[in-house]
Amino acid sequence: MDQILVVDDNLANLKNIQLQLSDHYQVVLAKSGVQALQICIQRIPDLILLDVDMPEMDGFETLSRIKDNVLLTRIPVIFLTANHDMATEIRALESGVVDFITKPVEKSILHHRLQLHLNLARYQQHLEETVKELEDSIVLSFSEMIESRDKNTGDHVQRTRIYVTLLGRELIAQGRFAGELNERELSLITRAALLHDIGKIGISDTILLKPGRLDDVEFDIMKTHTTIGAEILETMYKRTPTQYYLKYAKQIAEGHHEKYDGSGYPHGIKGEAIPLCSRIMAVADVYDAVVADRIYRKAMTSQEAYNLIEAGKGTHFDPAVIDAFIAVRGEMEAVARRRSAKTEAAQVSS
Repeated sequence: MDQILVVDDNLANLKNIQLQLSDHYQVVLAKSGVQALQICIQRIPDLILLDVDMPEMDGFETLSRIKDNVLLTRIPVIFLTANHDMATEIRALESGVVDFITKPVEKSILHHRLQLHLNLARYQQHLEETVKELEDSIVLSFSEMIESRDKNTGDHVQRTRIYVTLLGRELIAQGRFAGELNERELSLITRAALLHDIGKIGISDTILLKPGRLDDVEFDIMKTHTTIGAEILETMYKRTPTQYYLKYAKQIAEGHHEKYDGSGYPHGIKGEAIPLCSRIMAVADVYDAVVADRIYRKAMTSQEAYNLIEAGKGTHFDPAVIDAFIAVRGEMEAVARRRSAKTEAAQVSS
């Protein structure tokens, strides 16, 4: 059942609208803009009916604060007001409301408008999800094409994306980085994680596929995949600025080899000067690397990998991200085990 938040400082108006809607919707009431914002944070409604004329915080200010919150900005808002002047209606529509209903509210009109905008919101969400799935498929295919040059890193981009998701969700659950990390931002970071090694497209096969450790000169060349990737993604983002995940993709490609103590590359930045998405990716990337076989070494055991990552707390890795890693260790190990089982099955079949 769709949830409708009704905001009005007049209790009689609230009760009247609740009576008109309660048979078809879950109705939540708020007597002020402040209370409405508190409710929205706790449970996001499907649509908001918002009175314009309220003391302290009127409908316009309430709407502005709703639109400022990235988690709430897509909620359709319909203004309710006793003002019939055109100036108020124009200002309302320019502020971002989807409709404007005058009081007293007529039941059939109210139901018709609600259903219209709920249907539009659902269609828009479906359209956006369809486009996102198509974009993700293209990005994943492109990432796997680059990855396929290195036979040692099969499904690396897929696994690291899962690790980034697990770490990010745990950081959110722990209340870390509340000002810059939430479910919406994490979804963008997760999409961006697929492109973290895009810069390897500019590294020659002689270096990328060398069956052994790289010498100093070769390693210096390999390190440039971070800046090459950043340049590619910056160009892509400039061409399609609505694809906001590309901003994170650039940060991740450039910064996932930086270290918390400043000893990483390419720029040697440290601490929180390293973008949060890069600090999360650093843990995911290293973990996936050490639990997999390489030509020049065998995979670490789960305990060895855990010890290595935990030992890097505060030096290689952000301590907060390591706390999250410790909390989701079991889930990450399960992903790694599935990778090992898949590799063994492939070897047997060949």
